[in-house]
Amino acid sequence: MSNEPYYPRRTFLKGCLAATSALALGGRLLADNPNERLVKPEANVLDPDKIGENTNLWVFDFKFKDPRVIKVDVPARGQKVCWYLWYQVINYSGKPQFCVPEFDWVTTDTKKSFRDQILPKVQEEIRKVEDPNDYLKIKNSVTIAATAVPPSRKNADPIAVTGVAIWDDIDPESNHFSIFIQGLSNGWALTDDPVEPGKKTVVRRKTLQLNFRRLGDKYYQKSEEIRFDGPAKWDYRASF
Repeated sequence: MSNEPYYPRRTFLKGCLAATSALALGGRLLADNPNERLVKPEANVLDPDKIGENTNLWVFDFKFKDPRVIKVDVPARGQKVCWYLWYQVINYSGKPQFCVPEFDWVTTDTKKSFRDQILPKVQEEIRKVEDPNDYLKIKNSVTIAATAVPPSRKNADPIAVTGVAIWDDIDPESNHFSIFIQGLSNGWALTDDPVEPGKKTVVRRKTLQLNFRRLGDKYYQKSEEIRFDGPAKWDYRASF
């Protein structure tokens, strides 16, 4: 009989069991990816109700990766340096809700604004990088709105719907920017117009603000140069 201790075999079996469990929990592992950031809903003084089930206000959980860059030959535009934001929305409202996202990339140093675009060729190239097996079925800002996001249960693996926002015209001179996202909530409020207070009202929608800064210069734009300047902020902003 071998005098080899038993614990190495037990450790090996534990390792195999852990690996098997990891494969079985593919969705959960995705949620634990260190490259992803999760933003939970937060209350605001302009909220018309509390956030949650059985209330009149719902807000998606929002998961994202810092903006990334990809070079693509865009039809009729030639080779372009495109930036994109990979994201997921999760619905804990208790009912199916539609996500109709709008993304506004605002440079805080050069004072410019850029709306995301629907670019099928770029989207396909992004899919090859982010989801080569097409498991997540990445959607754009139009297709993600076609079907309601199903509700997730609090004590179960979340049902995440994956999307991507794309820009091919970002100002290369900018090093500080914010991405404002509307359509993640049904929250809205009427406030005085700051230009004509008491005379005009402005419709403001519950908006997620993500702040970033970019290192390096305009000639060598790389995904690794982006830094998230947290925390994320939920506020009310005039419609884009």
